[in-house]
Amino acid sequence: MISPIHADAIIWSSLYVLLSLGLTLTYLTTKVPNFAHGTFAAAGAYVTLTMSEVWKVNIYHNLYAAFIIVGIIALVQYLIVLRPLMRRGTSIVGLMITTLAIDMILFAVLNIYADYLKMVFKIRSKDFYLRRYDFEVAGQEGLLIVAPTLAAVIVIFLHLALTRTKFGVAMRAAIEDPSLASVVGINVNFVYAVSWFLAGGLAGLSGALIPLRLQSSTDTGWLLIVSIFAASIVGGLLNIYGAVLGGFLIGLFEKLGTSGLASWIGTWVLPYERLIPLIAMAVTLLIVPKGLLGVDWRAMPRAVKRFIKVIFPPP
Repeated sequence: MISPIHADAIIWSSLYVLLSLGLTLTYLTTKVPNFAHGTFAAAGAYVTLTMSEVWKVNIYHNLYAAFIIVGIIALVQYLIVLRPLMRRGTSIVGLMITTLAIDMILFAVLNIYADYLKMVFKIRSKDFYLRRYDFEVAGQEGLLIVAPTLAAVIVIFLHLALTRTKFGVAMRAAIEDPSLASVVGINVNFVYAVSWFLAGGLAGLSGALIPLRLQSSTDTGWLLIVSIFAASIVGGLLNIYGAVLGGFLIGLFEKLGTSGLASWIGTWVLPYERLIPLIAMAVTLLIVPKGLLGVDWRAMPRAVKRFIKVIFPPP
């Protein structure tokens, strides 16, 4: 029997892996830090609410709906807004601010949809909790099985897709050198579009599972965005496998770290759980800006020795 604290850590680590994979995909391909990524997850949560309360269907059997719907939202964001701006030479800062504006628009749309669900279907559409729709296996909630399994399957699928398929080779080429990739006949715009669709789909897939564990609302994405960025940055924002490592570590640190601090200095620290990924992100940017997978570990002993000599110079 797994304790609730450890179950929470496993589940959130798995969800952060999915979320950070999507964020890293969009940054790798288009170099755009997408601040609307958290709201993509919130949109996935509302797909789950619609499936369970309006359509009356099994959530797990219809997870593909969240993947497709939110993937299309992300694709539209790229095709209609970001790609035209990129063609005009808009800077990364300008594109980042644009994603913030899109985030606000999506937030407003979600609120309109939530009000619609409440007025028409008479259901609780804000601060909703759908744990009653989960199943149990040997006294453990189904999400504890589904979330890590889903994360593992998707990571393996992405690895095989990137290393064993022509599209994966094309994507890696587009990431390394878009101009050269275009010269050899790779449709870079198509690669970018697929990347955004996959990123939105992964966020929607993760968000669809969140109401089974966390009370969700239209602002759920805003609560998650710091943890998502922290997961991508800690592992390495320029590395798909770094997103996996970062998501796993942030999930463990956020849940087990908060629990440890609460048992050590008091439960008053529990509301400050979101500080842990923020601190982890700040420390990573200060010490290893390229993330854990961007560190040359063989040179680390020499770097540590130089650091010690600077702090404690020999007499």
